[in-house]
Amino acid sequence: MAQPKIAILLPAYNEEDGIAPVIEGFAKALPQARIVVCDNNSSDATAERARAAGAELLFQALPGKGNAMRRLFREIRADIYIMCDADGSYDASAAPRLIKMMTDNKLDMIVAARESENSVYRPGHAVGNRFFTWLMGAGFGRHFTDIFSGYRVFSERYVRSFPMMSDRFEIEAEMTIHALELRLPFAEVPVAFFDRIGGESKLSTFRDGARIAWLMGRLYRDQQPLRFFTFGAFIIALTSLAIGIPVIWEFWQTGLVTKMPSAILAAALMIGAALSFTCGVVLDTVKRARIAQKLQAYMNYADEER
Repeated sequence: MAQPKIAILLPAYNEEDGIAPVIEGFAKALPQARIVVCDNNSSDATAERARAAGAELLFQALPGKGNAMRRLFREIRADIYIMCDADGSYDASAAPRLIKMMTDNKLDMIVAARESENSVYRPGHAVGNRFFTWLMGAGFGRHFTDIFSGYRVFSERYVRSFPMMSDRFEIEAEMTIHALELRLPFAEVPVAFFDRIGGESKLSTFRDGARIAWLMGRLYRDQQPLRFFTFGAFIIALTSLAIGIPVIWEFWQTGLVTKMPSAILAAALMIGAALSFTCGVVLDTVKRARIAQKLQAYMNYADEER
């Protein structure tokens, strides 16, 4: 059988210290692979050092890792894609093992879970990673221990069926949810994690943490609308009852309604609860249609492969 075409995709922003060692590591591990760097409007020598190390170069002026990956996925065609951060914190020598696992088990995504003897995470990042991993597990099933790993392997059919919407570091969470949503075959494999080479992490603990939390809230709303809006309806209905029960009790005892504003508010809230539940039912139907469309795109590509 013909060897699969492998593309190593490296989004990079101001990684002049780490980019060359990363390229050299992947070139040594996978000499037959195509290595492509997307320079995300760096202000240092990232582009020059990437070219000097032998990588192909693309540019993306729009800031954010998600925008860089969108450019790479759009421009590069391959059978297997490896996404990796360009800071030298991931083990390039693990790539052949990950690819063998993917081809042997016909997987669509492998997440390289970060593992180190002495933690190199910033404390805020470690806490945030554990919290959001737990949160995603609560909403979508506990299948991963590291949902924000920047080292992943994808099949082409995964890439061609993935409607990427994220702009920045929340892209990994969206990739994870896409695999869970379509119930694609995936795996998580522990891989060594090191100190980054030069510079400091581009990830802001609070700013990007807030962006990720907002994204996960939106994704939960979009992927589980019946649960989301039913919970909202339940809260609104409880508030309505808390306000309305004294009004009903007064009417039962005296036949009069003296608290007219409370009665109107309670009725309006109960109507709102009914509307929230109705929205959940309607959007759940829309969600199923949307998943069916994405799954059809995935299956159509799988049929073309055969």
